[in-house]
Amino acid sequence: MGDFDRYARLTADLDAPYAVVDLAAFRRNADDLVRRANGTPIRIASKSVRCRALIAAALERPGFHGVMSYALPEALWLAQNGVDDILLGYPTTHRTALRALSEDSEAAGRITLMIDSPEHLEFIKSVATGSARIQVCLDVDASLRVFGQHLGVRRSPLRTPADVADLARTVAADDAFELVGVMFYEAQIAGLPDTSPAVRWVKRRSAAELADRRGAVVDAVKQFAPLRLVNSGGTGSIEVSSADPVVTEVTAGSGLYGPTLFDKYDVFQPEHAVAYALDVVRRPAPRIATLFGGGYVASGPAKKSRLPSPTWPAGLKLLGTEGAGEVQTPVLGSSAAGLHLGDRVWMRYAKAGEMLERFEVVHAIDGDELTELATYRGEGKNFG
Repeated sequence: MGDFDRYARLTADLDAPYAVVDLAAFRRNADDLVRRANGTPIRIASKSVRCRALIAAALERPGFHGVMSYALPEALWLAQNGVDDILLGYPTTHRTALRALSEDSEAAGRITLMIDSPEHLEFIKSVATGSARIQVCLDVDASLRVFGQHLGVRRSPLRTPADVADLARTVAADDAFELVGVMFYEAQIAGLPDTSPAVRWVKRRSAAELADRRGAVVDAVKQFAPLRLVNSGGTGSIEVSSADPVVTEVTAGSGLYGPTLFDKYDVFQPEHAVAYALDVVRRPAPRIATLFGGGYVASGPAKKSRLPSPTWPAGLKLLGTEGAGEVQTPVLGSSAAGLHLGDRVWMRYAKAGEMLERFEVVHAIDGDELTELATYRGEGKNFG
């Protein structure tokens, strides 16, 4: 549980809504990610952080190396600001950014694009106006297929060693590109809380299947290119990914902040390093307090797990008939009776960096010191 009494004292003069990051908890979370990775370098998922100062703070810590970006304009911006190893986590068709990359050999040496089909290569070449050689990584489907079901996210059409080898052969034969890596994101392990025996079975079964297939895929690709990176995992699956000797790096970002989606994992539980404060603006009933704003709903399936959670004072919950709203969020509970107009209620977000799209700064708390850190939004950047 965060030290909300201290947060409230240090931020009492601020106008809500505002966000805070507890830097001590952030550092402890970073250290725990390194412990879990057990010597495998960690690439920071920028979409889960969205604050350059905090990305830099993590990169300064032993065990972290490189950034996984979520948009090519973002990757170019990070490269211009000193990040020297950026893996784009998703394919891109951003024409302006692709032209800029092709015309900038220094940026092209720092940024690796993600592809999963020959069509991606064709598109890149169709819009490129420069001659810089483009580094690419192959995104391989890491889902589990069992009993006729697809368990995991819908990402790449590449799955078998033969599938991946065919594309690797195509890349290797094209002088416009350099094949430098392969990536596997096992969302059905990394993104599922351990809420039932069925979920735990899926995770074990998926880890065993992927361990065999990942090695075979890597061997197939190495026939065509000497790979520099084999990326895998997320905050929720670091132990599984780093245990595979073919994996050269893992990715994590959300674990630095400790959002609510990680509250029910068996093998780890990050500290609550980030939260936001809302003001009580009315009292419609003795056990209900209405807060201004705060309806910051996380991406993913539209269900309760994507809603923010009132955390302090303890004993509050959202109303099932209203949830968290754009301009008002009613909360219900015994502690609501003691709340008055202008009092603060602290909320935790379901995921991680998405929340900072709502704030221009995040107020960093370090002991009893309070400073401001600009978010992506605060630096005038919106990458979608």
